[in-house]
Amino acid sequence: MKEFVRLMKALSDQNRVKIVTLLGVRELCVCELTALLGVAQPTVSKHLRLLEDAGLVSFRKEGNWIIYRLNAECQDQAQTMLGLVGQWLEKAPEIQRLQQRLPEVQHLRKIVI
Repeated sequence: MKEFVRLMKALSDQNRVKIVTLLGVRELCVCELTALLGVAQPTVSKHLRLLEDAGLVSFRKEGNWIIYRLNAECQDQAQTMLGLVGQWLEKAPEIQRLQQRLPEVQHLRKIVI
């Protein structure tokens, strides 16, 4: 029951749902997600932490960057839920606009701070 509630809470925010759908297309770093969603970096990081705690996303280090992706090893129920979310929202105009903007943010990871 706890895992179900954690999963539902993780998907109960529209920005977290957007993050999950974007990560369904490709891996992204926080700066790319920040640019796409138009929200502050600490907010994106908080959303990613909640998604990670629910087992939906994982990350890897690439130099100074932390790259997030959907967690391929999440529980069967979570994978089913992610699949349903993707199917349900794949034609949503807002999601399509975000996905079309993905090429715009690819350069952000190459910028050295």
